Amino acid sequence: MKLSIICTLVAAALSTTTYAAGTDPKPATSYTIELNQQLLKELPFSNKADFENAQKGFIAAQKQVTIKNDKGDVVWDLESYKKYIGLDKAAPDSVNPSLWRNAQLNMLNGLFQVTDGIYQVRGYDLSNITFVKGKTGWIVFDPLISKETAKAALDFVNEQLGERPVVAVIYSHSHIDHFGGVRGLVDEADVKSGKVKIIASHGFTEHAVSENVIAGNAMGRRAVYMYGALLPRNEFGGVNGGLGQTTSTGEATLIEPTDVIEKTGEERTIDGVKMVFQYTPGTEAPTEMNTWFPEKKALWMAENSTNTMHNILTLRGAQVRDALKWASYLNETIEMWGDQATVKFQAHHWPLWGSESIVTEFKKQRDMYKYTHDQTVRLMNQGYIGEEISEMIKFPDEIEKNWSTRGYYGTLRHNSRAVYQRYMGWYNGNPSDLNNLPPEKVAKHYVEYMGGEKAILAKAKKDFAGGQYRWLAELLKHVVFANPENEDAKMLLADTYEQLGYQAESGPWRSVYLQGAFELRNGTPKTGGTNTASPDIIKSMPPKMLFDYLSVRINPEKAAGKNFTINVDFTDLDEQYTLSVENSVLNYTQKLAEKPDVTLTITKAKLDEIQLGLTNMEEAITAGDMKLDGKQQVFKDFVGMLDNFNFWFNIVTP
Repeated sequence: MKLSIICTLVAAALSTTTYAAGTDPKPATSYTIELNQQLLKELPFSNKADFENAQKGFIAAQKQVTIKNDKGDVVWDLESYKKYIGLDKAAPDSVNPSLWRNAQLNMLNGLFQVTDGIYQVRGYDLSNITFVKGKTGWIVFDPLISKETAKAALDFVNEQLGERPVVAVIYSHSHIDHFGGVRGLVDEADVKSGKVKIIASHGFTEHAVSENVIAGNAMGRRAVYMYGALLPRNEFGGVNGGLGQTTSTGEATLIEPTDVIEKTGEERTIDGVKMVFQYTPGTEAPTEMNTWFPEKKALWMAENSTNTMHNILTLRGAQVRDALKWASYLNETIEMWGDQATVKFQAHHWPLWGSESIVTEFKKQRDMYKYTHDQTVRLMNQGYIGEEISEMIKFPDEIEKNWSTRGYYGTLRHNSRAVYQRYMGWYNGNPSDLNNLPPEKVAKHYVEYMGGEKAILAKAKKDFAGGQYRWLAELLKHVVFANPENEDAKMLLADTYEQLGYQAESGPWRSVYLQGAFELRNGTPKTGGTNTASPDIIKSMPPKMLFDYLSVRINPEKAAGKNFTINVDFTDLDEQYTLSVENSVLNYTQKLAEKPDVTLTITKAKLDEIQLGLTNMEEAITAGDMKLDGKQQVFKDFVGMLDNFNFWFNIVTP
């Protein structure tokens, strides 16, 4: 994913949405209805194979899937979707029918048997949680985002299949919806004693931690848009996140792996279950692995092959993924196990059975990513830029009209731009874009040149009546950025985003448009938010990553002219570092300064507590847990030049 952050609304007061007077959602226009209805004619809606597969192996479902934390706060509520999404309900005018179909499938929740000894609980979070029966206990794959949802799933499995201890947890990759719930399953003391194994691929902890820290604030804010966390649960709001309904908001946790997979072909036998791993770094996540169960002929695909097109670049922000490498690893999977696999299953959506069907789907997924790569690069080499390529590129019918390669999460439009970005970067080659004005400044010039706000709005209203929504999104953002007090412009832009959201087949696209409309009508939220750096994430940060995080918090104005060194002694790690501030930059090294301005002696564990707000520096010094030798004011100055990030920064207004 995703979380990455993900994807990752770790702690949020985002469960209810209140609209200001007169800002309720609007119905779909005739143009939106017509566009959505046209899709019903173009795609094979009569093919019900996915509905059969999504219900195959069903064992039981809880009457109500509403999960709360210890304080009684709801952290996951599938019931809020059940009110308006069901197999017996046709797509409303305000929802793309293809996205509605995906939501119907993702709403098929409960406990399912994948094959002999392998079970999944679906519908308890954005991702699935998988339970493999060993001789004595459960081997769990990907324990969801939150410890509350993971515990609820484990309790349900034990209730239905008999109580068994968890003997191992396997993280398929470094996104938070695949490890965050681990403490809902196991006690860390059992992990440290060796009673419970935790297995992940090479580099897991580094990537799991870094993605949620360095750019965590910006990614978290944009994740609110991407996953529709604030949207109302009705036909005018949140419908589906593409991979699942949305993200849970409980406590995200992390226990570091005790066993690391370094390469493809490594084997492990745990509690009598043999597994062979395929190491696939640089695909859907920086570190990821598939798992083959040779005795069961079952293939776990992590998130490398779900029942949708995935992201080459996620809308919340992340490093661009390698579509070519992704395709090559899928091809390797086909060659290794394609002709043997009788079932393939993964961390999202529902399984697929039968070797022939599995290989056919793998080839389409492989070719979806390779086609996106190859054709983007072909057009790029003909001189087209990302925006032009995204308008030109089209899939062949074999991919375009195949359900598992539709754009419910990623889309061909933004994935092709991602491929362009990976090769060419932000600059499109046109000199006018080399040093162009930022949005607020350019907006004022545009508005003036186009005859002023009133003249623009008069034309814009006519274009809205004509269904020109993509153009109006481009036009009206200039009016809003030129004058964010112009309520008519904001309301018309909100209406425009709303129609684009109703038309979107991608769950994240719908959420982005509708969250934009909500904030234009109601303002930027001020309360709640996300905490991507959860306690376990903070505790898992090695000192160098902590210093990298502190570096990006340096305010250059406050650091201007400062030149000092701080020695840091982490007594519990037996590690020492020198921090130096010069030229408004923080650098660090393990080559210690002989005459630092100040020396800080502290345990890494106590510094974690300070970061988490469990104590403060004054209390730590008084208690003797933190010692400063030398110029104490230097250290205070250093702390004073660190920025705190505002989560609720503006996006659709300047």
